[in-house]
Amino acid sequence: MDLAQAALVLIIKLSLLPLLASLVVGTLVSIFQALTQVQEQTLTFVPKILATLLVLMLTAHWMLGQLQDFARHAFGLIPRAGF
Repeated sequence: MDLAQAALVLIIKLSLLPLLASLVVGTLVSIFQALTQVQEQTLTFVPKILATLLVLMLTAHWMLGQLQDFARHAFGLIPRAGF
């Protein structure tokens, strides 16, 4: 149970930054659309994708470190087979 809880916390922690970036950019584009009365539905997709990719590229090293620490912790809990 502790391992499953740690995995869920890690998933939330790793997905928070890209989702937050997408939310902020989507809100800014929506405000821009409301101010300029541009009602193009596809306008929000490209900036949100670019912001998400940028955040993923900037935080990839940290995310990989978090995943490695979790994997080390998870495999350390597994008892060794009868050697």
